[in-house]
Amino acid sequence: MSTPIRRSIFITGAAAGIGRAVAERFAKAGWFVGLYDVDEAAVQALQQQLGAGRAVAGRLDVADPDAWGPQLAAFAQAAGRLDVLFNNAGIAVTDRFEDAALLRHHRLIDINLKGVVNGCHAALPYLKQTPGARVINMCSASALYGQPMLSTYSATKAAVRSLTEALDIEWQQHDIRVMDVLPLFVNTAMVRDEVAKMKTVKMLGVRLTADDVAQTVWRLASPASPRGLAVHWPVGLQTKLFYAASKMTPDWLNGWITAKLGGQ
Repeated sequence: MSTPIRRSIFITGAAAGIGRAVAERFAKAGWFVGLYDVDEAAVQALQQQLGAGRAVAGRLDVADPDAWGPQLAAFAQAAGRLDVLFNNAGIAVTDRFEDAALLRHHRLIDINLKGVVNGCHAALPYLKQTPGARVINMCSASALYGQPMLSTYSATKAAVRSLTEALDIEWQQHDIRVMDVLPLFVNTAMVRDEVAKMKTVKMLGVRLTADDVAQTVWRLASPASPRGLAVHWPVGLQTKLFYAASKMTPDWLNGWITAKLGGQ
C-alpha cells in the first residue's frame, strides 16, 4: 500500500486574520502548513498550537526579495514539496490620497504588490516540481473599481488581479493554476482598526469572517477541485453581486455607484 501524499501550503501574513484562519483550516485537514509573517512570535505560537510535525514558522517580510529564498528552502526541506502558495500578506491605507504620507503609499505597494511578485517569482522553482500546484493570491472587491479612501490599496489589488490572470495563462505549461479571492469587508483587525471608518463600511456592513475566506481558499486548493476552476473568486453574496454588476454595467455607472457608496 502506497503512503498517502501529505500536501503543503506556504502562507504569508499567517499571524492573524485570514492567514491564520487558512492555516487552521488546512492543518485540520492534514496538510503541512508554512506560517510566515513579520510577527515571528505570533507564527511561532501558532506553530505550537497546530502541533509538532504539522507546521513550520518563520519571519518573512514579503517586500524583501532576499528574504524569500531562505524561508522557501527551509519550508521545502521540512515539507518535502510545495502544493500551494497563498500570497495573503497585506496592509491598508485608509485616508484621502493627499493626506497619507508618500512613504505609506510606497510601503503599501511594496507589501501588497511587490510582495506577491516576489513570492511568485521565488516559489516558481518549487511549484514546478509539484504536479497540479496552485498559487492563490489575496485580492479584494476594491479591485473591481478604484475606491475613494483606499486609492493605493485598490490600485495594488487591481494589479494583483491582472498579475493573476497573466500568470494563470503563462504557467499552464508548468501545470500550475493561479487564482485569486476577492472578498468585500472581512471582520479582521485590519478592517476594524483601519477600514471601519469608511462610509462604505458603515453603509454595507462587515458580513464576512476570516473563516468564510478560508473556506474559499480551501475549495481552490483542494486536489478534488476541478481543473476548470475560474481565475477570480468573489467571496460572499454582496461581493458576488458587485462582481456580476461590474461586468455588465458601463464604467461611468460603476464610478457613480462607487462615489455614492464611498464618497465623503
